[in-house]
Amino acid sequence: MQMRNLAIIAHVDHGKTTLVDQLLKQSGTFRENQQVAERAMDRNDLEKERGITILAKCTAVDWKGHKLNIVDTPGHADFGGEVERILSMVDGAILLVDAAEGVLPQTKFVLGKALARGIRPIVVVNKVDRQDARPHEVHDEVFDLFANLGASDEQLDFPMLFASGRQGWADEVMEGPRQNLDAMFDLIIRHVPAPTVDADAPFAMNAAILEYDNFLGRILTGRIEQGTARMNMPVKVLRADGSQVETGRLTKLLTFRGLERVPVDEAQAGDIIAIAGLSDSTIPDTICAPEMQAPLPSVPVDPPTLAMTFRVNDGPLGGREGKKVTSRQIRDRLMREAEGNVAIRIRDSEETDAFEVAGRGELQLGVLIETMRREGFELTIGRPRVLMRPNPETGEKEEPYEEVLVDVDEQYSGVVVEKMSLRKGQMQDMRPSGGGKTRLTFHMPSRGLIGYHSEFLTDTRGTGIMNRLFHGYGPYAGPIEGRRNGSLISNVDGETTQYALFALQERGTLFVDPGTKVYEGLIIGENSRGDDLEVNPVKEKKLTNIRAAGKDDALLLTPPRRMSLEQAIAYIEDDELVEVTPSAVRLRKRHLDPHERKRAQRRADGLPVKGDQAA
Repeated sequence: MQMRNLAIIAHVDHGKTTLVDQLLKQSGTFRENQQVAERAMDRNDLEKERGITILAKCTAVDWKGHKLNIVDTPGHADFGGEVERILSMVDGAILLVDAAEGVLPQTKFVLGKALARGIRPIVVVNKVDRQDARPHEVHDEVFDLFANLGASDEQLDFPMLFASGRQGWADEVMEGPRQNLDAMFDLIIRHVPAPTVDADAPFAMNAAILEYDNFLGRILTGRIEQGTARMNMPVKVLRADGSQVETGRLTKLLTFRGLERVPVDEAQAGDIIAIAGLSDSTIPDTICAPEMQAPLPSVPVDPPTLAMTFRVNDGPLGGREGKKVTSRQIRDRLMREAEGNVAIRIRDSEETDAFEVAGRGELQLGVLIETMRREGFELTIGRPRVLMRPNPETGEKEEPYEEVLVDVDEQYSGVVVEKMSLRKGQMQDMRPSGGGKTRLTFHMPSRGLIGYHSEFLTDTRGTGIMNRLFHGYGPYAGPIEGRRNGSLISNVDGETTQYALFALQERGTLFVDPGTKVYEGLIIGENSRGDDLEVNPVKEKKLTNIRAAGKDDALLLTPPRRMSLEQAIAYIEDDELVEVTPSAVRLRKRHLDPHERKRAQRRADGLPVKGDQAA
C-alpha cells in the first residue's frame, strides 16, 4: 500500500480538528450509524473545555489504495514545540486559513516552520460559508505571506482549495458542487510526495511524541526513517550527541487506523508508528537497530521565553485539599513533563522547595498548572517573568519581543494604542479589516503583555481579538508600569462574613464570597487606591436586644470578581503568589506576616533592616 504523511497546520480556531473529523467520516473510517464526538481528535479534558488543540495527535485513513497518516497539530505558538517535532515526521502539509480572519500571527509561525523544512504546503481557504468571508482576498494574503517568508518558486506554486470543514466539502473553485472532500483526498495523493526512505538499511526512527498509557507504559511515536520495525526486535537508543542511553526490545508495535492504535507484527520505512518497551528513551532520541553507530539528525527547538516559580503550598490551608503536596512529588511530576514536552525547561530554584519552570508562554504553563491541579497537586505559583539574554556581540541585556496583531472595533482603537504604548509597544501597521474593525500590528516586549489581556477585554467591551507571536530578541525597553491598584489583604484567620464584606466593598473590588475561609496575608480584593490595605473580612456585628441578626439579610453585596487560573497568574505582582489546589485558586502575599512584608520591602528598596547586620 502506498503511503502519504502530512500535517494539518493553521492558526488557532481556523478549523483543523473539525476538518480531520470530516476526513475520517468520508474515508469510511466510521460506520454509517457510528456515534462520534465532535472534534474527536481532542481527547484531553482541557482540549474539550477550551476548544483548542494542545497535544499533537496522529490518525490514519485509507483512500483509493493509499494510507494517509494525518497529524493534527496545535495552533497556539505556546505549543510550538509540538508543531516543530511533527513537521519532522511528515512530507507534506495542509495550511488552513480562515476565509474571514485571513492570515494571523500563528499562520505565519506554522507556515515559516513548514517552509524551512522544505515542505510544499497545500493551501485550503476554510469557512468560506461565513457571511463575512473574503476568500479571494485571503488567497492574495497567503501568497504575500509565502513570498515574505522566502518561499522557493516550487513552494510559491501552491495548489489551492476552497472548503467548509464543518459542512464537509472542498472544491478547487468557489462555484464547485460543494458535495464532499474527494477533491482534497485526490490532491493530497497527487501533491504530497511519498516518503523517501531506505527500506533495506538498519531500522532507525526519531521519537517525536511521548505519551503514558495505563496498560502499555511509555509510548513513543515517530516515523520510521529507514529499515523495518518488527515485534520483539532488539534496539538501542542514542542521544543527539551519539551517547547510548539504553538497550531494549520493542514489546509492542502499533500503527494508526482512524482514531485507534492497532497492533502489528512489523512496519515499513516511512510509516508513523508507536512503540512500547523502552524506559529511558525520550524526545528526540534515535531508536535504532544495534548495528547503527550514529543518531539521526533531530530538529532544534526554539528556546523558552517565560519562566515561573513552582513552590510547595506553605500557607495555613496547605495540605487540606490536595493529595500531592511535597516538593519531591512536585519535582517528579515536573521532570516527567519536561521529558515529553521539549519546549519546557525545569531547574531547581534558589528558594527552598521551589522549581523554576520555563516555557513558551502563559497559556502553555497555565495548562500545565491546571493539569497538575486536577491530578491532586497543591502549588504556589510566582509571577511570570521573561528570560533575558546577553547580546552575542555586545553583551548588552536583551529581552524577548512579540508581534501582536489586534482586531478591534474602530471606536476602541485609540484606547488600545494608548495602553500598548504605555507598555512599550511600537505600532507597525494600522489598517481597516472590514466590518467596522481596525487591525493594528505592534512589536512589544513580552514583559508588557503579562497581565494585559483581561484589561484589553475590558477596554474593548469583550469584542477585541488579540493574537501574539514570538518575534525575536531586542534591546531592553526599560521599566514597564505594572498594576495600578493595591490589594485588600486579610489581617486575620477565619471565615468571611456578609457584615464585614458589605463594609469593605466600598474600598474596592472583592474577590471572595461570605463564608470563605481566609487567613492572614490572603488577598481578598483589589483596593481602589494604589497602596495595599490590611482589612478584617471576618468581623461580626455586635448583637444587642435592639440590633437583631436578621437585619443582615438586607445587606446587598456586589458579586465578587471571579478569576480563572490564567487571569490570577497574570494579575499578581512580584511580592504576591497564586495558591493552586484541586478545589480553589487563591491570591496571597509572598510573606504572610505584615512585619516580614515591611522588612522585605525595605530590602527591595535598598534600605537597612534591623537585625540583618547581626545576621
